[in-house]
Amino acid sequence: MTVFSSADAPFYTLDISRILSRANARVPTGIDRVELEYARYLCQHAPDRLEFAAVHPLRRFAPLPFSKAQAFIRAIGILWDSGAEDGGLAARLGNALLHGILLPRRHNSATEHAAGGRRSVYLLVSHHHLTRPELIATAIRRRNSLFVPMVHDLIPLEFPEYARDREPPRHRRRIETVVRYADAVLVPSDATKRSLFPYFAQAGRKNVPIWPVPLGVHLRATASADSVMVSNHPALQRTHPYFVCLGTIEGRKNHLLLLNLWRRLVEIHEAATPHLIIVGKRGWENEQVIDMLERSPKLKGIVEEHNSLPDTVVASLLRGAKGLLFPSFSEGFGLPLAEALALGTPVICSDIPVFHEIGRKTATYLDPLDGSAWAHAIERLANLSRGNAPPTPIAPLETNQLLTWHQSISRALSHINTLVQKSPTS
Repeated sequence: MTVFSSADAPFYTLDISRILSRANARVPTGIDRVELEYARYLCQHAPDRLEFAAVHPLRRFAPLPFSKAQAFIRAIGILWDSGAEDGGLAARLGNALLHGILLPRRHNSATEHAAGGRRSVYLLVSHHHLTRPELIATAIRRRNSLFVPMVHDLIPLEFPEYARDREPPRHRRRIETVVRYADAVLVPSDATKRSLFPYFAQAGRKNVPIWPVPLGVHLRATASADSVMVSNHPALQRTHPYFVCLGTIEGRKNHLLLLNLWRRLVEIHEAATPHLIIVGKRGWENEQVIDMLERSPKLKGIVEEHNSLPDTVVASLLRGAKGLLFPSFSEGFGLPLAEALALGTPVICSDIPVFHEIGRKTATYLDPLDGSAWAHAIERLANLSRGNAPPTPIAPLETNQLLTWHQSISRALSHINTLVQKSPTS
């Protein structure tokens, strides 16, 4: 069922501040991907009921020229999907849009006409500038909009030991802004909803809808992963069996478990040890992990680190892997798990509620502190078990276990459409 069949469907102001701030990045983060996919979807399905807006670092909120924003979205999407050299096009377009926010703008009669008498929705699917409630208030006031943000997780508040020192108070301000202004909230999982609801309850706003909508699998990357350009990428030139670990190198992701385990596997299996491919930029609170990556002689040539790989190459790596290893202590969702399962790649992951939501019966769940259990599971998948125990077969995906981005966003906008139908226009 489409959310765009009704004449009463809302007019959207989609905030793309996050991807504009990342215009110079060659590889997207998970939140970057979410904002990009919402922009693509709305460009395709509701261009006549859509405007883009953003916040400048100097704290000015403004709408963006639609055609120029579309061009930027196309350019950054191509860059992040394929990693192909674009001559700096995405960065130039993004920087020009940011600069234009500071310039005086004439009244946009075309946008006003497109909005017509429709109810307006201000949609913010990143955490960008939620620490600045005055900017959120400005965006809402501009069209008397309903405000629907996405809260990806509450990890800095639940596990402050894994965050930078300044991040817990910053995230508390974000949640306070959401609780104060949101007419409804999108979250990627039931686990995140359970974490967020008490903040609304404490503020006396229990009736604000919180909608768990799983994030989509980026099938655009997986579908094109066999191209000649991708297959010739240096990271894919390998014959030795390997496992993949995806995610920023930070304490919460638990890379240390894998590195210590791999050092032990080398001692036991020597040349038969599968390789470990770590894909992700270097984050924070990771000194011991970096020391092991750079200085451990036993891991040299066995463990590889790649800080910046395009989505197509990552998809191909996952396709050829013995398995994805995901030993995080906490996640708001877990896109690598969903993407690996979509490709038919076995997954060994932490035994945490959000991973059960995604993987259901198709993943292997282990205590993120139980190194022995992880070692045995990895040995089984790599056919290194004593007695040659066969790998555990992968259970088939269940109906609606994974969503495409089209399905995910359509579901989210269906919720919003229902909210709009129930809301007065003033």
